[in-house]
Amino acid sequence: MSKKLKKLLILNIPYLVLGLLFTKLPEAWRYTNGADLGQKILNLGEGLSRAFAVPFPSFYPTDLLIGLAIGALLRLIIYVRSKNAKKYRKGVEYGSARWGNAKDIEPYVDPTFQNNVILTQTERLTMNNRPKDPKTARNKNVLIVGGSGSGKTRFWLKPNLMQCHSSYVVTDPKGSIVIECGKLLLREGYKVKILNTINFKKSMHYNPFAYIRSEKDILKLVTTLIANTKGEGKAGDDFWVKAETLLYTALIAYIYYEAPEDEQNFTTLIEFINASEVREDDEEFKNNVDLMFDRLEEKDPQHFAVRQYKKYKLAAGKTAKSILISCGARLAPFDIKELRELTAYDELELDTLGDRKTALFIIISDTDATFNFLVSMCYTQLFNLLCDKADDVYGGRLPVHVRCLIDECANIGQIPNLEKLMATIRSREISACLVLQAQSQLKALYKDNSDTIIGNCDSMIFLGGKEKTTLKDLTETLGKETIDMFNTSDTRGSQRSYGINYQRLGKELMSMDELSVMDGGKCILQLRGVRPFFSDKYDITKHPKYKYLSDFDKKNAFDIEKFLSTKLKLKGNDVYEVYDLSKEEETTEPPPSDGQ
Repeated sequence: MSKKLKKLLILNIPYLVLGLLFTKLPEAWRYTNGADLGQKILNLGEGLSRAFAVPFPSFYPTDLLIGLAIGALLRLIIYVRSKNAKKYRKGVEYGSARWGNAKDIEPYVDPTFQNNVILTQTERLTMNNRPKDPKTARNKNVLIVGGSGSGKTRFWLKPNLMQCHSSYVVTDPKGSIVIECGKLLLREGYKVKILNTINFKKSMHYNPFAYIRSEKDILKLVTTLIANTKGEGKAGDDFWVKAETLLYTALIAYIYYEAPEDEQNFTTLIEFINASEVREDDEEFKNNVDLMFDRLEEKDPQHFAVRQYKKYKLAAGKTAKSILISCGARLAPFDIKELRELTAYDELELDTLGDRKTALFIIISDTDATFNFLVSMCYTQLFNLLCDKADDVYGGRLPVHVRCLIDECANIGQIPNLEKLMATIRSREISACLVLQAQSQLKALYKDNSDTIIGNCDSMIFLGGKEKTTLKDLTETLGKETIDMFNTSDTRGSQRSYGINYQRLGKELMSMDELSVMDGGKCILQLRGVRPFFSDKYDITKHPKYKYLSDFDKKNAFDIEKFLSTKLKLKGNDVYEVYDLSKEEETTEPPPSDGQ
């Protein structure tokens, strides 16, 4: 028996019982003596007493038919009245919004403190993507919004970094987070890596070419490069962008397939651009790059690089020269020697972050965005590499969860297809936490896709701010609650009268002005499927690992320069030999002897 049929029978059993009970009425009418209607009515009491003397219903056909018909009629009346009934929601007529409590968040919290994402002082979210109750499963993508000075780093980023349950990729404006938390991570057995776009001398090497595995990786690299080096102002003609894309794709493909491993970098790409001489008055002129591709075409006419380069060479001399000028301008940062050295080879090993606990700190400038395209490149390749490795090597899930704590998310440049990545990385044990000063920053960068990105963050935390768009959106999503109100009236005249009027109305759980003056120690948490929480910001001093931060003791400060130093560090038990090279060895020739 199906659940639907079972439910239907249970609902109609009372009416069946009433129908059987009503069979007594036609039975009593049959038992009543009388020649006409008047006599039967007068003697009906006698018939009723005789009919109800037996406790069982009458199964006489006429009695049974009439009784069941009365039961069916009652069921029909009740059904019609229920459809036309007035609906009342007492106490929530104008809104049912309320603040969440400890009972609301309880199903989403892991009993072990370390296995949680810290959201607020009292609310946490389990790292387990497959909890016992599937309906409590939530992705670990978090959107943190807070104005300058609201404590995005202190109250949220550093507490989550101290959990030490995942690999971390941290965007570190000014480089302060690695100094404060670096020693703690080393203590916890983490492999620390640093990409510094402020001071290249205090950075590990990062070579985007090292992560190219196929033609699609080349196209992704070129797309990211184009998207994050377009500069300020209105975008130019789409033709020039596409022409540049063809040339970049051809040259990078040639470098990947034909150049030695130590030459697969941006330095070689710059040299190719510089060697691509074009003469407007001589269409038949071939530069060194043209000759290289001619030789490659002779060897493999269907080569990917050759096919792209031939499309680029369809441009006339003047047009080709303009394309080269545009390419040179786009790659101008690589004219800096330090940047070319930074990208000469790779030490970051981005594809290993999901294999073991690793902390990658990407230090960016909070005032200058010149080199932020490197950061965007790094994140793009990171997401693609980890997703591919999860699918190809680990059966869809990385052994170590990778959390990307992207502080100043709007300043690192655009990550292509971020809206799609946010929706797909969850199942692969990857999560992204976007830290913004206002939601308008995300809309300015990703346009219409910003709503999709926000929608793929199951958790949102508001730490404070005054940006109108953020406050308006938050007020609407918090909803309205139903409140009681009464008005008093006092009319004075020849006869004084008083009046009190009671009514109910809807009020925002928190209005825009209330949000703008919110207590600095408070925050608002919104978790999908749960009532919002108005809670205290997390007190970093209460964390069990706080004593290992430089915030607690300056001795715990992480020395980047010392960490990256390649000088040999000798230990007390090491055996070594000392050579004095300060003086040149004197070579003396023996004087010639007599007779020689």
